[in-house]
Amino acid sequence: MSKRANASAAAALLAACALLAPAGIGMAKSIHPAEAPRARQDAEIMLLEIYKDLRASQLQDAMAKADALVQAYPNFRVGHLIRGDLLLMHTKPVGQLGAGATGPADKLKDLRDEARVRLQTLVSRPGPELAPRSVLQLRADMRHVLVVDATQSRLYVYQHNNGELKLVTDYYVSQGKLGVDKFREGDQKTPLGVYYITGRVSGPKLPDFYGASALRINYPNEWDRLNGRSGGGIFLHGTPADNYSRPPLASDGCVVLTNDDLRKLEGTVDIGKTPVVIADHQEFISKAKWDNERFTANRLVESWRADLVSADSKRLLKNYSGKFKSANGEDLKTWYEKDMRPLASVNGLSVSLSEVTIFRYPSRDDMLVSTFTLESKIGKNRSTQRKRQYWAREGSEWKIIFESMI
Repeated sequence: MSKRANASAAAALLAACALLAPAGIGMAKSIHPAEAPRARQDAEIMLLEIYKDLRASQLQDAMAKADALVQAYPNFRVGHLIRGDLLLMHTKPVGQLGAGATGPADKLKDLRDEARVRLQTLVSRPGPELAPRSVLQLRADMRHVLVVDATQSRLYVYQHNNGELKLVTDYYVSQGKLGVDKFREGDQKTPLGVYYITGRVSGPKLPDFYGASALRINYPNEWDRLNGRSGGGIFLHGTPADNYSRPPLASDGCVVLTNDDLRKLEGTVDIGKTPVVIADHQEFISKAKWDNERFTANRLVESWRADLVSADSKRLLKNYSGKFKSANGEDLKTWYEKDMRPLASVNGLSVSLSEVTIFRYPSRDDMLVSTFTLESKIGKNRSTQRKRQYWAREGSEWKIIFESMI
């Protein structure tokens, strides 16, 4: 084909990935694939470099990289799909992704969907000046937080240091066959919420279906159970040995990574201390806005603490919603008389809060969840408890809608 024909064919293949903007494919400096925050060039970066060559109409370079990709990762089916298109482009224009591929239509659709969402990484990775709105404060001993964006089929790893968050890497992930917002066992959906990694399964006990390893999360959490959500056995896990990756919608509800990526991810995980925030769509905001929202959330919790030590029940109860329900299904009055009045009505009570975490609940702009260690002192008596509160916005005010010890 002529150089002009090559350029037209490359443009057609890129257009098939549905990411052409009016000015062409955007590749900001902060998200250039060669600068992506990875320890080494892996299969996805090699794939993105092929897209970069296509954008520049460098078909020979793209072909050489496609050959290298399938040689290095022979079970990466998307790599073979792209390579097949490049071979076909030497003889005729290619108008769609996988134009030369044969096989069941549903399998081809899966591969096209995976190629498309991987390409989105070129334009959708959050810049270093942004922070995830869902994560407002972490305990000092939490080294990392995992943030899953289901719409982008992406898991972002943020490092936590002295209250600041830094994006260190990100991974392509698969989710439930029927998307997100899990409600019951077997619905093939991935849960939305704030969870923690509570265990790891690996070695001979783990079936090949789960890949290299499986990291369990604590679905259903207390908010899920309060709202009638059921099921269990939700993991972050790998892929079977014969397949490098799975399509974006492919699991029974788990979050699935490639085995290579899962092994890297495990190095950032501390059992019981690594939060996993799963949202339909993650919002990334400026550090200034993030600081302001964190300050506002902390002020809510501190105001509650001050009202607790006031020995004024009416003042304390103003923090709670009329829709409040306890873990046992009790209304506010019943729960308060049993669980809070003995402490809140004591004169001379001293209370301090430590190890505070605060999240904006995923896919719920009107809810916060705060967890903290409460230390109370009455004279020489001292006690501590770990407490979690869910705050819901009611009009212009924030109210506690659920509270429990954990």
